[in-house]
Amino acid sequence: MTSDPSSITTRFAPSPTGRLHVGNIRTALHNWMLARVSGGEFVLRIDDTDAERSKEEYVEAIRADLAWLGLDPAREERQSARLDAYEAAFERLREAGRIYPAYETQQELELKRKVLLGRGKPPIYDRAALALSEEERAAKEAEGTRPHWRFKLDHEEAIAWEDGVRGAVKFDPAQLSDPVIRRADGSWLYMLPSTVDDIDMGITQVLRGEDHVSNTAVQIQMFTALGAEPPSFAHEALLVGKEGKLSKRLGSLGCDAFRERGIEPEAIVALLARLGTSLPVEPIADRAALLATFDLSTFGRAPAKFDEAELERVNTAIVHQMEYAAVKARLPEGMDEAGWHAVRPNVSTINEVGEWWRLVTGPIEAVAFDGETRGYLTQALSALEWGDDPWGALTSALKESTGRKGKALFLPLRQALTGMNHGPDMGELLPLIGEDEARARLAHAAQG
Repeated sequence: MTSDPSSITTRFAPSPTGRLHVGNIRTALHNWMLARVSGGEFVLRIDDTDAERSKEEYVEAIRADLAWLGLDPAREERQSARLDAYEAAFERLREAGRIYPAYETQQELELKRKVLLGRGKPPIYDRAALALSEEERAAKEAEGTRPHWRFKLDHEEAIAWEDGVRGAVKFDPAQLSDPVIRRADGSWLYMLPSTVDDIDMGITQVLRGEDHVSNTAVQIQMFTALGAEPPSFAHEALLVGKEGKLSKRLGSLGCDAFRERGIEPEAIVALLARLGTSLPVEPIADRAALLATFDLSTFGRAPAKFDEAELERVNTAIVHQMEYAAVKARLPEGMDEAGWHAVRPNVSTINEVGEWWRLVTGPIEAVAFDGETRGYLTQALSALEWGDDPWGALTSALKESTGRKGKALFLPLRQALTGMNHGPDMGELLPLIGEDEARARLAHAAQG
């Protein structure tokens, strides 16, 4: 399937061998954004050629995570359904002399690598397999040695492209090993299937991590060998932890972990959309606003530092912006818009709402007051008049009658009515508690 040549088509191509982690999510997001800003298509390609490690449960999890994040693909493709296409491309390249069999064992290759490194040379494959005669190849296969297959790089011209993030990039193909594209058991490695897919699926923009830069150099030659125009490439800096190095923790942080902690998808998107760019990370929940500022020219070359504390700050700010309609289904039973408005400034996640709502529904923890304070609360019970602003009326009356002000005026009332020293605005909370319950709590506190 090919796309309109005038439109942009991007792809996110995870292998279903585990859950998506924060680095994968960032790649998916940026590809989704790159497609959206151009009115193009974002394709989900499941790279499931590794039948042994690929699990359908992970495919379902990938779909669910993208849906939760609001990253909706225009279509989904499965590599396992496209094996015939890879076989056909393999035969074309073999007939053109661009693929050759190699018979070294993994141990032999590792020894060659160590020898070259020991001599201070780059560990480039020496193309020894190309020097084998037909008779030598036949002898190896007669011995039961099955070949793996390498793509033969053209050493004549430098490989160059204008990278969307890194600018002008140039490789000497003689300084690259001919990549293994197929194992001895017939299974595929990443390089060739990905290239064939990009051609057949009309992918026009490939945005991925900078660890793929040398892969791109190889794949550009594959596109050319298959008679196709390579897509545009951009390689973004990888994520690192706040200490400035890669962390196992980053590899385990995924949507399930974020959901468990009460992190909103809007917060993840707001952070990752701008992480590694020159734009400030801001708690922007509006996707259109984020898309309006998305531009590969803002992406930097320095590693992008992911800080969980920063995500939590963004999440708190996002939660404080959320309207009742957006959270209604996730709030405790009986909590109305006034309740949400009252507790919203005190929560950093929706998970915390229930604890604050308990101040309204009860029971609350009793506070032990001294005799003087109990007398003050008795006065409060007498002074309580229920109207449009019972808290304002009560504190004004007590200030007038007792001369108290500040903490001495407000804190005992909050403690008696909520069992806490801090919390939501009492002007909003007291009407939610209700007159009868408020009087009962004051009377209980006054009695000690």
